[in-house]
Amino acid sequence: MDSFKGCLGSDEANKAAERGVLDVFPDAEVVKFPVSDGGEGLLNAFSHLFSLKKVTVRVHNPLMKPMDGYYYMTEDGATAFVELAVASGLPLLDESERNPLVTTTYGTGELIADALHHGCRNFVIGIGGSATNDAALGLLRALGFCFKDKDGNELNDCSGRVLKEVMRVDKEHVFPELEECKFEVACDVSNPFCGEDGAVRVFAPQKGADEMMIKQLEDGMQSFSNVVAETTGKDIARMPGAGAAGGVGGSLYAFLNAQLKPGIELMLDKLDFDNKIGEAILVITGEGSADRQTLMGKVPSGIMKRAMKQHIPTVLLAGIVNDLKTLQDAGFRQVICINPSGMSTAEMMRADTAKHNIRQVVGDLMNRLR
Repeated sequence: MDSFKGCLGSDEANKAAERGVLDVFPDAEVVKFPVSDGGEGLLNAFSHLFSLKKVTVRVHNPLMKPMDGYYYMTEDGATAFVELAVASGLPLLDESERNPLVTTTYGTGELIADALHHGCRNFVIGIGGSATNDAALGLLRALGFCFKDKDGNELNDCSGRVLKEVMRVDKEHVFPELEECKFEVACDVSNPFCGEDGAVRVFAPQKGADEMMIKQLEDGMQSFSNVVAETTGKDIARMPGAGAAGGVGGSLYAFLNAQLKPGIELMLDKLDFDNKIGEAILVITGEGSADRQTLMGKVPSGIMKRAMKQHIPTVLLAGIVNDLKTLQDAGFRQVICINPSGMSTAEMMRADTAKHNIRQVVGDLMNRLR
Protein backbone atom coordinates (compact mmCIF):
# COMPACT_ATOMS: atom_id res chain seq x y z
CA MET A 1 0.00 0.00 0.00
CA ASP A 2 1.17 3.54 -0.72
CA SER A 3 0.60 6.19 1.94
CA PHE A 4 -2.82 7.80 2.32
CA LYS A 5 -1.39 11.32 2.34
CA GLY A 6 -2.25 13.40 5.37
CA CYS A 7 -3.75 10.36 7.06
CA LEU A 8 -1.73 7.11 7.09
CA GLY A 9 1.80 6.13 6.19
CA SER A 10 2.47 3.19 3.90
CA ASP A 11 3.41 0.86 6.76
CA GLU A 12 0.30 1.80 8.78
CA ALA A 13 -1.97 1.10 5.81
CA ASN A 14 -0.23 -2.24 5.26
CA LYS A 15 -0.76 -3.33 8.87
CA ALA A 16 -4.45 -2.43 8.73
CA ALA A 17 -4.89 -4.51 5.56
CA GLU A 18 -2.99 -7.39 7.14
CA ARG A 19 -5.35 -7.40 10.12
CA GLY A 20 -8.29 -7.60 7.71
CA VAL A 21 -6.78 -10.70 6.07
CA LEU A 22 -5.93 -12.43 9.36
CA ASP A 23 -9.41 -11.76 10.78
CA VAL A 24 -10.72 -14.23 8.20
CA PHE A 25 -7.68 -16.38 7.39
CA PRO A 26 -5.63 -16.46 10.63
CA ASP A 27 -3.08 -18.86 9.11
CA ALA A 28 -2.51 -16.88 5.92
CA GLU A 29 0.98 -15.69 5.05
CA VAL A 30 0.84 -11.93 4.53
CA VAL A 31 3.90 -10.18 3.07
CA LYS A 32 3.98 -6.40 3.51
CA PHE A 33 6.00 -3.90 1.45
CA PRO A 34 6.08 -0.21 2.46
CA VAL A 35 6.41 1.67 -0.84
CA SER A 36 6.86 5.15 -2.29
CA ASP A 37 6.91 6.63 -5.78
CA GLY A 38 10.17 8.53 -5.17
CA GLY A 39 8.82 11.49 -3.25
CA GLU A 40 8.50 11.88 0.50
CA GLY A 41 8.47 8.48 2.15
CA LEU A 42 11.18 6.83 0.06
CA LEU A 43 13.67 6.67 2.92
CA ASN A 44 11.03 5.42 5.33
CA ALA A 45 10.08 2.64 2.92
CA PHE A 46 13.65 1.50 2.37
CA SER A 47 14.46 1.68 6.09
CA HIS A 48 11.62 -0.77 6.79
CA LEU A 49 12.86 -3.19 4.15
CA PHE A 50 16.63 -3.26 4.50
CA SER A 51 19.15 -3.16 7.31
CA LEU A 52 20.22 0.48 7.10
CA LYS A 53 21.84 2.94 9.47
CA LYS A 54 20.74 6.54 9.71
CA VAL A 55 23.40 9.23 9.33
CA THR A 56 22.60 12.72 10.64
CA VAL A 57 24.53 15.68 9.25
CA ARG A 58 24.33 19.47 9.55
CA VAL A 59 23.25 20.92 6.20
CA HIS A 60 21.33 23.89 4.76
CA ASN A 61 17.63 24.14 4.03
CA PRO A 62 16.21 25.59 0.75
CA LEU A 63 16.87 29.14 2.02
CA MET A 64 20.44 28.28 3.15
CA LYS A 65 19.53 28.24 6.83
CA PRO A 66 21.34 25.58 8.93
CA MET A 67 19.36 22.46 9.81
CA ASP A 68 19.88 18.80 10.69
CA GLY A 69 19.48 16.54 7.69
CA TYR A 70 19.92 12.80 7.30
CA TYR A 71 20.29 9.94 4.88
CA TYR A 72 20.49 6.16 5.19
CA MET A 73 23.47 3.97 4.46
CA THR A 74 23.83 0.22 4.06
CA GLU A 75 25.81 -1.49 6.80
CA ASP A 76 28.72 -2.16 4.45
CA GLY A 77 28.89 1.57 3.66
CA ALA A 78 28.62 1.00 -0.07
CA THR A 79 25.18 2.50 -0.80
CA ALA A 80 23.47 5.69 0.36
CA PHE A 81 19.74 6.37 0.17
CA VAL A 82 19.04 10.10 -0.08
CA GLU A 83 15.72 11.92 -0.20
CA LEU A 84 15.81 15.41 -1.68
CA ALA A 85 12.82 16.49 0.40
CA VAL A 86 14.83 16.03 3.62
CA ALA A 87 16.97 19.13 3.00
CA SER A 88 15.30 20.78 -0.01
CA GLY A 89 11.63 19.96 0.44
CA LEU A 90 8.60 22.23 0.26
CA PRO A 91 7.32 21.33 3.76
CA LEU A 92 10.50 22.85 5.25
CA LEU A 93 9.21 26.33 4.39
CA ASP A 94 6.26 28.39 5.54
CA GLU A 95 3.94 29.52 2.75
CA SER A 96 5.34 33.05 2.99
CA GLU A 97 8.88 31.71 2.40
CA ARG A 98 8.10 29.74 -0.77
CA ASN A 99 9.82 31.28 -3.77
CA PRO A 100 11.56 29.07 -6.39
CA LEU A 101 13.66 32.04 -7.55
CA VAL A 102 15.63 31.97 -4.30
CA THR A 103 15.44 28.37 -3.05
CA THR A 104 18.29 25.93 -3.64
CA THR A 105 19.14 22.22 -3.53
CA TYR A 106 22.51 22.93 -1.91
CA GLY A 107 21.57 20.98 1.24
CA THR A 108 20.87 17.84 -0.76
CA GLY A 109 24.32 18.17 -2.31
CA GLU A 110 25.76 18.36 1.21
CA LEU A 111 24.05 15.07 2.10
CA ILE A 112 25.55 13.41 -0.99
CA ALA A 113 28.98 14.89 -0.21
CA ASP A 114 28.87 13.51 3.33
CA ALA A 115 27.97 10.05 2.03
CA LEU A 116 30.87 10.28 -0.44
CA HIS A 117 33.26 11.06 2.42
CA HIS A 118 31.88 8.01 4.27
CA GLY A 119 32.86 5.85 1.30
CA CYS A 120 29.49 5.42 -0.43
CA ARG A 121 29.77 4.95 -4.18
CA ASN A 122 26.23 3.84 -5.00
CA PHE A 123 23.40 6.33 -4.57
CA VAL A 124 19.64 5.90 -4.68
CA ILE A 125 18.05 9.35 -4.68
CA GLY A 126 14.36 10.21 -4.44
CA ILE A 127 13.74 13.67 -5.85
CA GLY A 128 10.03 14.30 -5.22
CA GLY A 129 8.61 17.09 -3.05
CA SER A 130 11.15 19.82 -3.79
CA ALA A 131 10.79 23.50 -2.90
CA THR A 132 13.22 24.38 -5.67
CA ASN A 133 13.62 25.21 -9.35
CA ASP A 134 17.40 25.61 -9.51
CA ALA A 135 18.07 22.74 -11.98
CA ALA A 136 20.36 21.26 -9.27
CA LEU A 137 22.78 24.22 -9.34
CA GLY A 138 22.97 24.11 -5.55
CA LEU A 139 23.36 20.34 -5.35
CA LEU A 140 26.13 20.35 -7.94
CA ARG A 141 27.90 23.31 -6.36
CA ALA A 142 28.07 21.39 -3.07
CA LEU A 143 29.90 18.66 -5.03
CA GLY A 144 32.51 21.04 -6.43
CA PHE A 145 30.97 22.21 -9.71
CA CYS A 146 31.54 25.89 -10.44
CA PHE A 147 29.12 27.99 -12.50
CA LYS A 148 30.38 31.12 -14.26
CA ASP A 149 28.78 34.06 -16.08
CA LYS A 150 29.63 35.45 -19.51
CA ASP A 151 32.62 37.34 -18.09
CA GLY A 152 34.04 34.23 -16.40
CA ASN A 153 33.03 35.34 -12.90
CA GLU A 154 31.97 32.64 -10.46
CA LEU A 155 28.29 32.77 -9.50
CA ASN A 156 28.12 32.33 -5.74
CA ASP A 157 24.34 32.26 -5.73
CA CYS A 158 23.00 28.82 -6.66
CA SER A 159 19.26 29.42 -6.86
CA GLY A 160 16.78 29.56 -9.72
CA ARG A 161 17.23 33.28 -10.37
CA VAL A 162 20.80 32.84 -11.67
CA LEU A 163 20.05 30.10 -14.21
CA LYS A 164 20.05 32.53 -17.14
CA GLU A 165 23.40 33.97 -16.06
CA VAL A 166 25.20 30.61 -16.25
CA MET A 167 27.32 30.50 -19.41
CA ARG A 168 30.01 28.04 -18.39
CA VAL A 169 30.40 25.04 -16.08
CA ASP A 170 33.85 24.52 -14.56
CA LYS A 171 34.59 20.97 -13.30
CA GLU A 172 38.15 21.60 -12.08
CA HIS A 173 37.27 21.20 -8.39
CA VAL A 174 34.59 18.53 -8.70
CA PHE A 175 35.02 15.73 -6.15
CA PRO A 176 37.09 13.06 -7.95
CA GLU A 177 35.17 10.29 -6.14
CA LEU A 178 32.16 11.06 -8.35
CA GLU A 179 33.91 9.26 -11.22
CA GLU A 180 33.49 6.00 -9.28
CA CYS A 181 29.84 6.54 -8.41
CA LYS A 182 26.59 5.15 -9.73
CA PHE A 183 23.45 7.25 -9.29
CA GLU A 184 19.91 5.91 -9.57
CA VAL A 185 17.26 8.61 -9.39
CA ALA A 186 13.63 7.91 -8.53
CA CYS A 187 11.44 10.35 -10.48
CA ASP A 188 7.80 10.74 -9.56
CA VAL A 189 6.97 12.71 -12.75
CA SER A 190 7.83 12.41 -16.45
CA ASN A 191 7.82 16.13 -17.36
CA PRO A 192 10.64 17.49 -19.53
CA PHE A 193 13.18 20.11 -18.46
CA CYS A 194 11.46 23.09 -20.09
CA GLY A 195 8.55 24.03 -22.31
CA GLU A 196 4.79 24.19 -21.81
CA ASP A 197 4.73 20.88 -19.92
CA GLY A 198 8.14 21.39 -18.31
CA ALA A 199 9.31 21.86 -14.75
CA VAL A 200 8.52 25.56 -14.43
CA ARG A 201 5.09 25.90 -15.98
CA VAL A 202 3.68 22.78 -14.35
CA PHE A 203 5.26 22.79 -10.90
CA ALA A 204 6.68 26.24 -10.05
CA PRO A 205 3.24 27.69 -9.15
CA GLN A 206 2.94 25.04 -6.43
CA LYS A 207 6.26 26.28 -5.05
CA GLY A 208 5.18 29.92 -4.78
CA ALA A 209 5.90 31.30 -8.25
CA ASP A 210 3.76 34.06 -9.79
CA GLU A 211 3.59 34.81 -13.53
CA MET A 212 6.65 37.07 -13.50
CA MET A 213 8.71 34.43 -11.66
CA ILE A 214 7.51 31.74 -14.07
CA LYS A 215 8.75 33.72 -17.08
CA GLN A 216 12.12 34.39 -15.46
CA LEU A 217 12.56 30.77 -14.44
CA GLU A 218 11.46 29.40 -17.82
CA ASP A 219 13.92 31.70 -19.62
CA GLY A 220 16.62 30.47 -17.24
CA MET A 221 15.80 26.79 -17.83
CA GLN A 222 15.82 27.26 -21.60
CA SER A 223 19.19 29.03 -21.42
CA PHE A 224 20.72 26.53 -18.99
CA SER A 225 19.60 23.56 -21.10
CA ASN A 226 21.68 25.02 -23.94
CA VAL A 227 24.69 25.33 -21.63
CA VAL A 228 24.18 21.72 -20.52
CA ALA A 229 24.12 20.55 -24.15
CA GLU A 230 27.31 22.49 -24.96
CA THR A 231 29.07 21.23 -21.82
CA THR A 232 28.02 17.57 -21.76
CA GLY A 233 26.69 16.87 -25.24
CA LYS A 234 23.37 15.81 -23.70
CA ASP A 235 20.12 17.42 -24.80
CA ILE A 236 17.81 17.42 -21.76
CA ALA A 237 15.33 20.10 -22.88
CA ARG A 238 12.58 17.64 -23.86
CA MET A 239 13.82 14.56 -22.02
CA PRO A 240 11.09 12.79 -19.97
CA GLY A 241 11.77 13.11 -16.25
CA ALA A 242 14.38 15.85 -16.72
CA GLY A 243 11.96 18.37 -15.20
CA ALA A 244 11.52 16.44 -11.97
CA ALA A 245 12.29 18.51 -8.83
CA GLY A 246 12.70 21.73 -10.80
CA GLY A 247 15.23 20.31 -13.24
CA VAL A 248 17.21 18.15 -10.82
CA GLY A 249 16.44 15.05 -12.87
CA GLY A 250 17.95 16.48 -16.05
CA SER A 251 21.05 17.89 -14.42
CA LEU A 252 21.84 14.68 -12.50
CA TYR A 253 21.51 12.76 -15.75
CA ALA A 254 23.73 15.21 -17.62
CA PHE A 255 26.47 15.87 -15.06
CA LEU A 256 26.51 12.69 -12.92
CA ASN A 257 25.41 10.14 -15.56
CA ALA A 258 22.46 9.27 -13.34
CA GLN A 259 19.84 6.75 -14.42
CA LEU A 260 16.35 8.23 -14.16
CA LYS A 261 13.68 5.69 -13.32
CA PRO A 262 10.00 5.92 -12.38
CA GLY A 263 10.07 5.84 -8.58
CA ILE A 264 7.86 2.79 -8.18
CA GLU A 265 9.86 0.83 -10.77
CA LEU A 266 13.14 1.56 -8.98
CA MET A 267 11.62 0.60 -5.63
CA LEU A 268 10.13 -2.67 -6.89
CA ASP A 269 13.44 -3.61 -8.50
CA LYS A 270 15.29 -2.98 -5.22
CA LEU A 271 12.67 -5.09 -3.41
CA ASP A 272 13.11 -8.03 -5.79
CA PHE A 273 9.33 -7.69 -5.91
CA ASP A 274 8.70 -10.00 -8.88
CA ASN A 275 10.32 -12.95 -7.13
CA LYS A 276 8.79 -12.22 -3.73
CA ILE A 277 5.19 -12.27 -5.01
CA GLY A 278 5.68 -15.48 -7.00
CA GLU A 279 3.47 -17.62 -4.73
CA ALA A 280 0.89 -14.94 -3.90
CA ILE A 281 -2.79 -15.55 -4.66
CA LEU A 282 -3.70 -11.87 -4.30
CA VAL A 283 -1.97 -8.48 -4.25
CA ILE A 284 -3.61 -5.60 -2.34
CA THR A 285 -2.42 -2.07 -3.05
CA GLY A 286 -3.86 1.35 -2.22
CA GLU A 287 -3.55 5.12 -2.08
CA GLY A 288 -5.50 8.06 -0.72
CA SER A 289 -7.28 9.02 -3.95
CA ALA A 290 -7.60 6.80 -7.03
CA ASP A 291 -8.55 8.04 -10.50
CA ARG A 292 -7.19 7.97 -14.05
CA GLN A 293 -3.99 9.69 -12.83
CA THR A 294 -3.27 6.53 -10.82
CA LEU A 295 -2.35 4.94 -14.15
CA MET A 296 0.32 7.58 -14.88
CA GLY A 297 3.25 5.98 -13.06
CA LYS A 298 1.79 5.99 -9.55
CA VAL A 299 2.46 3.23 -7.02
CA PRO A 300 -0.72 1.12 -7.49
CA SER A 301 -0.35 1.08 -11.27
CA GLY A 302 3.28 -0.06 -11.12
CA ILE A 303 2.39 -2.82 -8.67
CA MET A 304 -0.61 -4.00 -10.68
CA LYS A 305 1.45 -4.25 -13.90
CA ARG A 306 4.11 -6.37 -12.18
CA ALA A 307 1.43 -8.66 -10.68
CA MET A 308 -0.39 -9.00 -14.00
CA LYS A 309 2.75 -10.42 -15.62
CA GLN A 310 2.43 -13.35 -13.21
CA HIS A 311 -1.38 -13.54 -13.55
CA ILE A 312 -1.87 -12.50 -9.91
CA PRO A 313 -5.04 -10.43 -9.37
CA THR A 314 -4.59 -6.97 -7.82
CA VAL A 315 -7.16 -5.14 -5.70
CA LEU A 316 -6.92 -1.36 -5.29
CA LEU A 317 -8.18 0.35 -2.12
CA ALA A 318 -8.58 4.13 -1.88
CA GLY A 319 -10.16 6.79 0.29
CA ILE A 320 -11.73 8.40 -2.78
CA VAL A 321 -12.45 6.63 -6.08
CA ASN A 322 -13.16 8.27 -9.43
CA ASP A 323 -12.92 6.92 -13.00
CA LEU A 324 -13.83 3.44 -11.75
CA LYS A 325 -14.31 1.84 -15.19
CA THR A 326 -10.99 3.26 -16.45
CA LEU A 327 -9.18 1.71 -13.49
CA GLN A 328 -10.90 -1.64 -13.93
CA ASP A 329 -10.23 -1.66 -17.67
CA ALA A 330 -6.55 -1.03 -16.94
CA GLY A 331 -6.31 -4.30 -15.04
CA PHE A 332 -7.33 -3.90 -11.40
CA ARG A 333 -9.53 -6.87 -10.44
CA GLN A 334 -11.46 -4.71 -8.00
CA VAL A 335 -11.33 -1.05 -6.99
CA ILE A 336 -12.82 -0.43 -3.55
CA CYS A 337 -13.54 2.81 -1.72
CA ILE A 338 -12.76 2.22 1.95
CA ASN A 339 -15.10 4.96 3.22
CA PRO A 340 -18.83 4.42 3.73
CA SER A 341 -21.18 6.71 1.82
CA GLY A 342 -21.98 9.91 3.70
CA MET A 343 -18.88 9.93 5.93
CA SER A 344 -17.48 13.44 6.40
CA THR A 345 -14.04 14.32 5.03
CA ALA A 346 -12.83 15.20 8.53
CA GLU A 347 -13.82 11.76 9.78
CA MET A 348 -12.27 10.01 6.74
CA MET A 349 -8.95 11.72 7.46
CA ARG A 350 -8.69 10.45 11.04
CA ALA A 351 -5.99 7.80 11.24
CA ASP A 352 -8.01 5.46 13.48
CA THR A 353 -10.99 5.69 11.13
CA ALA A 354 -8.88 4.94 8.05
CA LYS A 355 -7.25 1.94 9.74
CA HIS A 356 -10.65 0.59 10.78
CA ASN A 357 -12.09 1.10 7.30
CA ILE A 358 -9.17 -0.61 5.57
CA ARG A 359 -9.40 -3.56 7.96
CA GLN A 360 -13.17 -3.77 7.41
CA VAL A 361 -13.12 -3.74 3.60
CA VAL A 362 -10.22 -6.22 3.45
CA GLY A 363 -12.11 -8.51 5.84
CA ASP A 364 -15.17 -8.30 3.59
CA LEU A 365 -12.96 -9.04 0.58
CA MET A 366 -11.51 -12.11 2.33
CA ASN A 367 -14.98 -13.40 3.18
CA ARG A 368 -15.94 -13.17 -0.50
CA LEU A 369 -12.71 -14.91 -1.43
CA ARG A 370 -13.49 -17.70 1.03
